[in-house]
This record gives sequence, C-alpha cells and structure tokens, in this order.
Amino acid sequence: MSNEREAGTVVTIHAETMGRGDDALGAKFMGSFLRTLSTVEEKPDAIVFYNAAVRLLAPGSNHLEALKALDAAGVDLLACVTCLEFYALTDQLAVGAVSNMREIVQRTMRASKVVTV
Repeated sequence: MSNEREAGTVVTIHAETMGRGDDALGAKFMGSFLRTLSTVEEKPDAIVFYNAAVRLLAPGSNHLEALKALDAAGVDLLACVTCLEFYALTDQLAVGAVSNMREIVQRTMRASKVVTV
C-alpha cells in the first residue's frame, strides 16, 4: 500500500448539530459552519456525512443552500449508504452522492488533512 497522500482536505460530519449541549444552538452552529465554508476561498475536496448528518442532505434541510453552493464549487458531498438506509433516505438526497464505507475510508486515508465536525 502506498503512503502517498492527496493534496487536500476531507471534512467529516456525524450529526445535524455542531458541538454538545443545546441542539437548537448546535443546529445554528452547523448552519453557520456550512454557510461560512461555502463562502471561503479554500474549500475541502470532500465532505463525508455519516450517522444523522445524512439528514443535512435531504429535502427540507435548512442547510441546502450552503450545501448546494459547496457542491457547485466542486466539493464532493458523500453520504454514507448504510446511514441513508437506516434513516430511509436512500432515494431522497437533495444534494450530494451516495457513498460507501470503502470510498469513505479511501478518501480519508489519502487526504492530507481530515477535519471532524
């Protein structure tokens, strides 16, 4: 196995909220993070959504505008298929692509930096 790294960053998001404590506050933080990420010059190569975070990519999500901007900027938005199946969202993504654990592991292992939110 090669030790070569890709130049780039992968962000992983595991929840609909950011941080621990009040969920309403955490949802505001997540929205602020995604909106800000969509407007800064340096963007990640990919964002991996797993567990409840896959709901952020579904119709009705309050964060679709920022996520669609990231998608349009070339950021790969990858939703864990097992999580989509668990939440009955497999055919309901408003943005992003269905991914699997193999791709998620490969992308994170090749990244020069992984940021977990």
